[in-house]
Amino acid sequence: MKMIVAVVQDKDSGRLSQALVKNGFRATKLASTGGFMRAGNTTFLVGTEDEQVSEVMDIIKQSCKSRKQMVTPVSPLGSAVDSFLPYPVEVQVGGAAVFVLDVEQFHSY
Repeated sequence: MKMIVAVVQDKDSGRLSQALVKNGFRATKLASTGGFMRAGNTTFLVGTEDEQVSEVMDIIKQSCKSRKQMVTPVSPLGSAVDSFLPYPVEVQVGGAAVFVLDVEQFHSY
């Protein structure tokens, strides 16, 4: 058995959630926040059998697309604010960070 932990951008979470349900997978959704852009993310926890991991990974790849976005960096804490000039920067957002973990035991009470 495997535990798939997928961190996705909030914009992709609805599409991923629907695709997982449509394909018979259940997931737990957790609200999370990214570090660099301090943007909202959703973390999905999907428990599945070993032979279904590739199917879940395909669903994640199809549902979570990366894209470019212009952002203004947040002022660094502790630095001289008057010397910080926030210029918009183009960054890649979206997609998914996915971890596949071995599960030694699973219990449902």
